[in-house]
Amino acid sequence: MDPRSLHLVELVDEAGRALGSSTVEDAHQAPGQLHRAFSVVLVDPGGRLLLQQRAQVKSRFPLRWANACCGHPAPGEDLITAATKRLGEELGLDPVALTEVGVYRYFAEDPATGRVEYEYDHVLLGAVDADVPVRPDPQEVAAVRWVPLDEVRTELREQPRAYAPWLGGVVEALPSIQDAAERSGGR
Repeated sequence: MDPRSLHLVELVDEAGRALGSSTVEDAHQAPGQLHRAFSVVLVDPGGRLLLQQRAQVKSRFPLRWANACCGHPAPGEDLITAATKRLGEELGLDPVALTEVGVYRYFAEDPATGRVEYEYDHVLLGAVDADVPVRPDPQEVAAVRWVPLDEVRTELREQPRAYAPWLGGVVEALPSIQDAAERSGGR
């Protein structure tokens, strides 16, 4: 069993108020437990998003394309701190200035694994240079690519099963790319 499956997540109500905790493993068993999560979106100066293809060994939605990284803060842990740590673990990135740009709830069942996602998802945005050195952990990430936002939206409509089910909501939470670069300190 992956040791991260024993990591504690913060259970929340529909308004995002903390209710307690559960393990990652238990929170993702059907019917699911609503818990706090984050999705990091990284944008380059050209308005492209860094997407990652989730590794084959992922317990939920393996080999689907998703935003730069996702994760769960521990109960009471600061979102930015948790997200910065995950960016390092998944993509080998040095700390990136992140700004919260939205929150949304979603529920999705993975037909391949029987696991569920029931998350109160904080969307975090960061601006990086297009040539930022990315060193993906192969246990986390199968591939990465830079994609213009309009192309991501088109592909989500035309090939939804190629993408993690939360990516559509993450993309909708984004401000315009120009605003995104400015909010994230522009590069």
